[in-house]
Amino acid sequence: MKSLTLSSPLDMHLHLRAGSLCETASAVAGTQFAGAVVMPNLVPAIETLPAMDAYAQKITAAAGTAFRPLMTLFLNTQSASDIEEAKANPHFFAMKLYPAGVTTNSENGISNFDAIVPALEAMQALDVPLLIHGESNGFVLEREAEFLPVYRQLAKAFPRLKIVMEHISDARTLALLDEFENLYATVTLHHLLFTLDDLAGGKLNPHLFCKPIVKLPRDREAIRAAVFGGNAKIMFGSDSAPHPRSNKESAAALGGCFTGPVLLPALADLFDRHGALDKLQAFVSDNARRIYHLDVPQKNLTLVNEPSDVPAAFDLPSGEQVIPLFAGTRLPWRIV
Repeated sequence: MKSLTLSSPLDMHLHLRAGSLCETASAVAGTQFAGAVVMPNLVPAIETLPAMDAYAQKITAAAGTAFRPLMTLFLNTQSASDIEEAKANPHFFAMKLYPAGVTTNSENGISNFDAIVPALEAMQALDVPLLIHGESNGFVLEREAEFLPVYRQLAKAFPRLKIVMEHISDARTLALLDEFENLYATVTLHHLLFTLDDLAGGKLNPHLFCKPIVKLPRDREAIRAAVFGGNAKIMFGSDSAPHPRSNKESAAALGGCFTGPVLLPALADLFDRHGALDKLQAFVSDNARRIYHLDVPQKNLTLVNEPSDVPAAFDLPSGEQVIPLFAGTRLPWRIV
């Protein structure tokens, strides 16, 4: 029997939502991770420190004190002095840039990049990371390439600013990691596992619909090669994003995969099958801790290659359900 102990695993891109969804998703995260970077695109968006602090307290109440929420603010109208104040807050981790309208609850995102230059200058001076939701609002694959010049422009204009390309899914984006020293990336479980054939090759699977969408086999293989090869600039970020079942199994299905309940067992299985189990610790913890000089709770989790059953659904107090990835199936690995 194979086993693996992970030291302080981290999820560097996580949606915990609000209300009872937040309680469920936070509790799930607390069982697997020592900390996570929490996304701010709620309604209303988390743009102020009081809102951020209140949200962090709700997360900790559900996830437990052995879990550190690394909180982000929705970049919009903040001034340089707002960035300075945020930097001093113990909950604060980074600013998150959403181009207007590209994903869930991003309607008030950035449409004029010139307006955020003062904030970006302050972030560079204070070593505050910039997390970028870099994708197009559409299903056409080629449109995601439109964001590559934005990454290049920002990396050149702010060479001392840590810029993270969130949940990259396109093979072309990988080249930027070698081109710019200050660019980093997160990669999800579902973009390592799936392609468009899984999403829509036979029957449409709304529970695999996410933004950015899963891509072509060549994109998946390029990202797998970088991750399994141990690229030190790539970190694990699940982009786990739960929605009630009624909002997923719908003619207007919302984007987001609830991968949270299966993340570490599924990653262990995937890395094991590709002979890269020795690379998993760096991917889910060491790279992020080194890049950001992170201080997170010490939490060791041991996984073994014994079967584990995935719940068919998670029930919410409202009577709604949330459907996880691999719902009702059995995974080859489990957390001890």
